[in-house]
Amino acid sequence: MSKLPYSTKDVHYDNDKFRHRSHFKVISQSLTNSSTRISCANCSLGKFLMLLLISGVACLFLMNKSSPAFETNPVQNGTFTEFTEVAYQRPPRLWRRPPRLPPRLTPDEMHKKDSSLDDSKWVSRQQKVKEAFNHAWSGYKSFAMGFDELMPVSKRGTDGLGGLGATIIDALDTAMIMGENDIVKEASSWIEKNLVSRINARGQVNLFETTIRVLGGLLSAYHLSIRGNNSTNPEMLLEISKVLGDRLLLAFSSSSTPIPFSDVYLRDKVARPAPDGLSSTSEVSTLQLEFNYLSEISGDPKYYSQGMKVLEHMRSLPKVEGLVPIYISPQSGQFSGENIRLGSRGDSYYEYLIKIWIQQKNRRDTDLKYLYEMYTEAMRGVRHRLVRKSIPKGLVFVGELPYGSQGDFSPKMDHLVCFLPGTLALGATKGMTKKKAIESNLLSNDDIENLKLAEDLAKTCFEMYEVTSTGLAPEIAYFQIKGENENGPHGGNTSSEYLNDIVIKHLDRHNLLRPETVESLMYLHRITEDPKYREWGWQIFEAFEKYTKVESGGYTSLDDVTSVPPPKRDKMETFFLGETLKYLYLLFGENDVLPLDKYVFNTEAHPLPIIGLVDEI
Repeated sequence: MSKLPYSTKDVHYDNDKFRHRSHFKVISQSLTNSSTRISCANCSLGKFLMLLLISGVACLFLMNKSSPAFETNPVQNGTFTEFTEVAYQRPPRLWRRPPRLPPRLTPDEMHKKDSSLDDSKWVSRQQKVKEAFNHAWSGYKSFAMGFDELMPVSKRGTDGLGGLGATIIDALDTAMIMGENDIVKEASSWIEKNLVSRINARGQVNLFETTIRVLGGLLSAYHLSIRGNNSTNPEMLLEISKVLGDRLLLAFSSSSTPIPFSDVYLRDKVARPAPDGLSSTSEVSTLQLEFNYLSEISGDPKYYSQGMKVLEHMRSLPKVEGLVPIYISPQSGQFSGENIRLGSRGDSYYEYLIKIWIQQKNRRDTDLKYLYEMYTEAMRGVRHRLVRKSIPKGLVFVGELPYGSQGDFSPKMDHLVCFLPGTLALGATKGMTKKKAIESNLLSNDDIENLKLAEDLAKTCFEMYEVTSTGLAPEIAYFQIKGENENGPHGGNTSSEYLNDIVIKHLDRHNLLRPETVESLMYLHRITEDPKYREWGWQIFEAFEKYTKVESGGYTSLDDVTSVPPPKRDKMETFFLGETLKYLYLLFGENDVLPLDKYVFNTEAHPLPIIGLVDEI
């Protein structure tokens, strides 16, 4: 056999080139290799540097700990130098550990975290509204307790609503909702001691104003008291409600038609028409929520019967696409004049058509179905005849027909009309959220159009605030429209996008602390769940705080919202506590407080339960 082509020195070859070897073995083998033993002169500079580098790296890794270092103390102690031990400084790492990242949150967890922060913000803002309510009450209590209203600048009270202590009663359920039990006790004590004697002693009161503010306030407080507020006596509230309700029924029994007289003389137990003989359409048709609920809790049907006869009669009267004039005659039972508008004297007629229908859950599809039909026809008429867009920026607004359907259109819109966005949204979804109504396929074409109009009008109502120098809306605004030039000054806020769309005339520049816009913002926030409505409400509240707050107590109406500082009018309307602050408080709070599918708010913001759901609330 021929020799293999390998020398005997290769017999023990172990394939070292391909086997993993430690650094120590590499170095030792290199040092023992025969080629390195020949001569130091043959060792290249590269090999020497490589060995030096490897040795240095090894030393750094092995130096995890070391003995304490010492430094010389500069202070000499006798004949020797004192040494002080200092902390050992570890040499810097050659590499850094990756930073520890916070745990990743799921999208649901991120949403919950953002929601928690958002909730905290609105709890804080809701508390600011409560503080404003306390400030308003403190001014009234200090300077006007027992009067209808506070004049906060002159620090005195005034009776403009019949002398029944209207602010006390209007504010009572607001205090109950806010949990201000001290105020509830103060108000309830005054009512128990004084209100019946006032009813028996006072003279003229307006049927509408007394019903929505005083009777409505008593009824709402009654309901809230039996639902858990123990700071007042529900039986006392019910008995006073019946005393007042009986006296107000005189307006119905004194008239020869189903249309009641406008004025009741409490002491004399008589009722009379207004000096011109007419009643406002909105006033005679904005009594039924209150009278219906009084019948429900008293067990006496007479209140329901008298109130509902008005609407049954109006059902048969001629209309213009569901729209009605703003005056009606108790003598003839017919509408008077042709002026059609959704502002003063017309507004709450349309509001109560849908709210009464909602209130009477068990009768919606039977004897009260006509109310929903009247409402639906009227809103079609509004969209067809009264809705226009301004120029140049296209704000949607509701105008007027002062001379009827055959007369010219007026681009005038009262702040009072800003109730309409909320009513439209409520009528469209019946109190449920827009999302739920869509998912359940409950929205008709009319509902969808009304909901779109509601959001457009809410934008316009907010811009009526934004366009002024104070950020507060005027009582009346006019809009520029194509083909007509409305003369008059603008609101004063030159940074507003809609400065040239809105005209504010000199006689219309006042602000009465009205609630209609924040009312609609509350409805739209709950129904659409869009947070912008809350933000708009907060801006309005901040403007009230900045320009209407009186340091000694209370808030004042203003004479001119286009000038800064605005001149004060010296009046705190009862609805500022009864409506404006209540709606702001609810806007910033949880939607399950007085939910819209279980309660209806009367036109003075007093919540009354939906009658078919009384036992479920």
